[in-house]
Amino acid sequence: MSALAAAAGGAAGAAQRFVHRSRRGTELVLLVLSLMVGIGAYAAVGLGAKGTVPADIYGYGTWLLVIIVGAHIAIRRLAPYADPVILPVIAALNGIGLAMIHRINLAQPDLAPPARTQLVWMTLGVVLFVGVLAFLRDHRRLQAFTYTSGLAAIVLLLLPLLPGIGANIHGARIWIRMGGLSFQPGEVAKVLLVVAFAGYLVVHRDALALAGRRLLFVDLPRGRDLGPILAMWVVSLGILVFQNDLGSSLLFFGLFLVMLFVATERAGWLLVGSVMFVVGAYLAYLFVGHVQARVDLWLNPFHYVQTTGYQPVQGLFGMAWGGLTGRGLGLGSPQTTPFAYSDFIAASIGEELGLTGLMAIVLLYVLLTERGLRIALISRDDFGKLMATGLAVTFALQVFVVIGGVTGLIPLTGLTTPFLSYGGSSLIANWVIAALLLRISDQARRPPPEWSDRPEDADHTQVVSMR
Repeated sequence: MSALAAAAGGAAGAAQRFVHRSRRGTELVLLVLSLMVGIGAYAAVGLGAKGTVPADIYGYGTWLLVIIVGAHIAIRRLAPYADPVILPVIAALNGIGLAMIHRINLAQPDLAPPARTQLVWMTLGVVLFVGVLAFLRDHRRLQAFTYTSGLAAIVLLLLPLLPGIGANIHGARIWIRMGGLSFQPGEVAKVLLVVAFAGYLVVHRDALALAGRRLLFVDLPRGRDLGPILAMWVVSLGILVFQNDLGSSLLFFGLFLVMLFVATERAGWLLVGSVMFVVGAYLAYLFVGHVQARVDLWLNPFHYVQTTGYQPVQGLFGMAWGGLTGRGLGLGSPQTTPFAYSDFIAASIGEELGLTGLMAIVLLYVLLTERGLRIALISRDDFGKLMATGLAVTFALQVFVVIGGVTGLIPLTGLTTPFLSYGGSSLIANWVIAALLLRISDQARRPPPEWSDRPEDADHTQVVSMR
């Protein structure tokens, strides 16, 4: 008995000595590597394009350092147990994106925006990132705004259609202009839709998980439960028809379908959603001229090389010229591709860093998505699980749609590459998504409350008996 008691006492002592590690030191080491990549790429662009290190390297490097270290300090103080990998990955992607934007600006100073403009948007994104961590101490509070978030998302998606403020840019009516600034409300809407989808599915997933008819070993959902997915299907088609925005249409419908499958664990929803997607895509091809043009351009880009096919063909030529290892930063000609700093920044990276560099970028996105899904797995509440899943899938779908369109895998869309492409709306919204993921992660990895078995603590416990 004494041996058993000693063993039990030793186990209890070991449990008391166990310390949950916040991993902020690991995050800081990874951030140093990320900053070396970002600032080093900026310097390499100057050396390759002009033969000298950029004159503003010290000011640029200090600015970037202050922003990233400020975000790290905010996490250390406001979310100490958050995932240690997400911020370094985002810092690396942002740094590479800034370097490529600077590269295009050196070649086309009158057409391409300077990297400092994107750095200003990045600063605003980090400020909102810190604000979310400071004011949202528990992500579960967002569940109370399920329908408010959904309504706000619909209003934001409708704003570009209003006369006076809505703007049609490059064939897509997804922008609003206020004063001298333009803003893409769909970037904010995607965050609100994740909150709305997660809150709705947490409440109704039991009903949506009920099986209906069985088809080839797959339990299809009941007909009475098809309302939500039909509504989302109609909304996605509306975005495609009225705003000519193929990318957002794919993103929103795919996001809802994945979250619905995760919530119900029913493969039947994937089957129904896939059939609806195919039907919707075929109808859009038949009756929407914008979709017909995108599909024809995708199938025969060289046939339209003098008109609408010039951009994708130049992007393909650039990536082919880059080959396996690339021409080198500052040594290629990515500026020959229109909008090489935004829609086709992946092609610019493929030209100057080659297939190896582009695959490294893809792996960073895979790592970012994997960390988001890991957060969903360890989350202690169902709302957090679904919300983290939706936020991670947002990154995955957006990268697949963008890089798939640039490389010719799927038709071109109007989405931007997260953290890489130039654009304030996208960059700020993605920094907010990162803050929400870290808040959920901190809640999940935070050590549980300590329980005490001391006799004096028993006086504070009230026992209620039923007679």
